[in-house]
Amino acid sequence: MKVSLNWIRDFVDIDMDVGDLANRLTMAGLEVEGIESFGVEFRNVIVARIEEAKPHPSADKLKLCTVNTGKEFLPIVCGASNVRKGVYVALAKVGATLPGGYTIKSVRIRGEISEGMLCSEAELGISEDHSGVMILPENLPLGMNLVSALNLEDVVFEVAVTPNRGDCLSILGIAREIAAITGKSVRYPSFTVQEDEEDIHDITSVTIEDPDLCPRYTARIIRNITVGPSPLWMRRRLQAVGLRAINNAVDVTNYVMMELGQPLHAFDFRFLEEGRIVVRQAQEGERFYSLDGKERILRRGVLMICDGVKPVAIAGIMGGLNSEVKDDTTTILLESAYFSPASIRRSSRWLGMNTDASFRFERGIDPEGVIKALNRAASLIAALGGGVVCRGVIDNYPKKIVTGVPIYLRWERLNSVLGTRISREEIERILVGLEMKVSHGGDDKIVVIPPSFRMDVCREIDLIEEVARIYGYEKVPVTLPPTRNEPGGISDKEQLEREIRAILRGCGFSEIITYSFVPDNFATYLNLSGGPLVEKTLRIKNPLSEEQSVMRTTMAYSLMETVVRNVRQGQNDLKFFEFGKIYLSREGETLPEEQWTLGLVGTGYRYGESWYYSNLFFDFYDLKGIVEKILEGLHIGRVDFESSKDIGYLHPGRACFVRLGETILGCIGEVHPEVQMKFDIQNRVIVAELNLEALLSLWKDRRIFYRELSKFPVSVRDAAFLVDKDVEAKKLIEVARSQGEEVLENVMIFDVYESEKIGKDKKSIGLRFVFRSKDRTLTDSEVNAVYYKLIRAIEEAVPAKLRSV
Repeated sequence: MKVSLNWIRDFVDIDMDVGDLANRLTMAGLEVEGIESFGVEFRNVIVARIEEAKPHPSADKLKLCTVNTGKEFLPIVCGASNVRKGVYVALAKVGATLPGGYTIKSVRIRGEISEGMLCSEAELGISEDHSGVMILPENLPLGMNLVSALNLEDVVFEVAVTPNRGDCLSILGIAREIAAITGKSVRYPSFTVQEDEEDIHDITSVTIEDPDLCPRYTARIIRNITVGPSPLWMRRRLQAVGLRAINNAVDVTNYVMMELGQPLHAFDFRFLEEGRIVVRQAQEGERFYSLDGKERILRRGVLMICDGVKPVAIAGIMGGLNSEVKDDTTTILLESAYFSPASIRRSSRWLGMNTDASFRFERGIDPEGVIKALNRAASLIAALGGGVVCRGVIDNYPKKIVTGVPIYLRWERLNSVLGTRISREEIERILVGLEMKVSHGGDDKIVVIPPSFRMDVCREIDLIEEVARIYGYEKVPVTLPPTRNEPGGISDKEQLEREIRAILRGCGFSEIITYSFVPDNFATYLNLSGGPLVEKTLRIKNPLSEEQSVMRTTMAYSLMETVVRNVRQGQNDLKFFEFGKIYLSREGETLPEEQWTLGLVGTGYRYGESWYYSNLFFDFYDLKGIVEKILEGLHIGRVDFESSKDIGYLHPGRACFVRLGETILGCIGEVHPEVQMKFDIQNRVIVAELNLEALLSLWKDRRIFYRELSKFPVSVRDAAFLVDKDVEAKKLIEVARSQGEEVLENVMIFDVYESEKIGKDKKSIGLRFVFRSKDRTLTDSEVNAVYYKLIRAIEEAVPAKLRSV
């Protein structure tokens, strides 16, 4: 932000060198990034008065002027239309230099001598106005150097204001900081509003439909103004801080914004249909032409200032072409409001409109300074435009913004944090210098109430920081924190991640890291219509964008989004994993439940595109096998894979829960075709999520058993069972294992067959039984006895029918 030193001097006395002041501001947290001179390019131009102006005898468009410099009378030939007797003008005497290196000389024009030049603002490089000579105030001393008379020399600081210091985005805000640093007092601008008898409430009204986005809106009416150029002093100050002068009405709104930090907007009242203001959200797809001449297609959530029929401004960002102040404007409705910083930030980012107003509203303005800025601007517009201010103020304040909350500061705590020995009296002096109210709260603490413009100060540590920066960071002693000379180590959590990471890398997976934020419509993308993943969503109060507005309740969206980005870059064979957290809100609790989770995703070819492994795509069983490998590597006991049709984003019939007893460890499945279509992915995508908190507790409590390998041979028997189509193979295996046969070493599936030949609603499941004894070679009769027992048990329990032996 650019800051004019001359402007600052209106509010606080400065008696130190410019370089020292810049250093003090920088050390107080307001870094001065640059210092530049803002002056003029002319020399030896003085204040003079025209004593006589008569027509040139040899030229119709020229005049012969006699000019009084206070010491002498000089003849000047001038062609400007506005020269007349008695006006004060800028005189460039012989020898003066003007912008462009032009030197004034004594010349003869059409036979008449001219000992100098009466200058316009354009000729002096002050502005682009070349319509006539520059007319000066009549209270200036004759012969005085024009630079000194109009205070045209200035110094401009380029100050980097941190996002939490919205109160410093004004000349007054910087002046307050300088006053606190130097121990001076701040002089606030004094003004009065001269009102006429017409009441504003008889003319207009303000309706706020969304108080959350607009807690306060105030307005005044100024009538009978004449729109024209602003006076030189205002134009120069606006130029110094990087703003372009437009006209007296608009310039005042910019001037007060820079002076007090409160953005304002002036509407031409004749263009406000029904003569009223309505503050509401934009309708989806609503069109609006902003002051920059561009058409904006709006969306729901963008706050708009409307009249009784149409939008006339994007709240806190930019006005509209349909209500701008024009040369023939006579009545103005002046707006001064407080808008939700988060709302303006979202709208500004989405629209790609970063304006001086939005920059301030985003960081938070003083909610109690709204009326003061309104009255200041109204008085200036009336004074510069020759208008009158209608009686009264509209102050619609439906949602009171809480300010002035007391904070307890322990002065011993402050010295402990800073490592200083600042006295209690010095602490109080610094805080009072920052315009905070201080009172005693006991033997070891004081009660501090921050001013309304310091919304960033809300905790004890904030007060400690304020004291530190004004006291001087350079005075805070430099110390090293105590250290312990003990060997480091890794936690169980880190060890678990290391083991899983090694397994997954061995399986060809790459680790990714994604944001924990997802868009608020993630549930729509994932086909989630209810349940805890939707109902326990936690919304962020100040999201960076709409695409990152809620905390994720599942890893699935982040994994799918990563797949989409890579597919768009031409990478189709993907295997990713991520260690992250999901967040589930808790009723009655401020903070959510955070679940440590492992996310897995795979798509494309299993081994990459190859002539040898043609048409082998990564599928459900690949990821299921990888999950089994993780559990095996962690020495976690045998788990069950329980099919499920209730996971919205997974394909019904191709999804399952991973269960150990009553504990659900996670889920695996192929992404639902509808979800793939929403993400615009062609290949099948397989995802899995594992609850690492549950895995960690099982892993820590694991018991590893060893037994001697049998040196005796195995005997194998195969059997195929005809079962109903909805029977899971797991049930057959569980029945076999539940018989408690010691010689049954393993039972596994070797075939699944479906055909109309065996029945439309039937399927065949082939099981392989492996028998082995640890102390002898089994005979056929022993193996067959156990085998047929298992067959009968399966047939009775499932039920099932043996197809072949």
